[in-house]
Amino acid sequence: MTEKEKMERGEWHDANFDEELLAQRAKAEALCYDFNMAKPGSDAQLDALKSLLDTDLPQGLTVLSPAYFDYGSKTSFGEGCFVNHGCYFMDGGSITFGGNVFIGPFCGFYTASHPLKAKDRNLGLEKALPIVVGDNCWFGANVSVLQGVTIGSGCVIAAGSVVTEDLPDNVVAAGVPAVVKKAIEQ
Repeated sequence: MTEKEKMERGEWHDANFDEELLAQRAKAEALCYDFNMAKPGSDAQLDALKSLLDTDLPQGLTVLSPAYFDYGSKTSFGEGCFVNHGCYFMDGGSITFGGNVFIGPFCGFYTASHPLKAKDRNLGLEKALPIVVGDNCWFGANVSVLQGVTIGSGCVIAAGSVVTEDLPDNVVAAGVPAVVKKAIEQ
């Protein structure tokens, strides 16, 4: 089994020294550079984003520069999503956003985890688990979402929060770690 196959299965894999994964991340880094250096809203910027995500762009998607992706092709956005400046998508595992998700500046979505033992970590091992975000969510500035988390539709995540566990639909969550503060009446 290749390291890429292990990564896609959510198993421990060599992310730091495997040539195939290094090449894919180098390609994504070059496309991020093209996206971030292009004139905002230009055809060149949209083409770079389309190449990075490896798909047609959904209607109404706005991604402001700079934005950073480890792979790009493992992140998908629904229609009407907005990504503010300075966001990072560590997408060794898939990151899936529903429609009309608003992401504040400097948010990060981190699918990777590393071993606790230094001897294992130094081998370049990591495990990537997916992140799933439902429709109509809003992330305040500087929110971090960690690996394996599912966030239900209609959630509001307060600025500076760190989401470490699943959240149900239609709640406000805040804190480090983020906890449900109240339900949102729909």
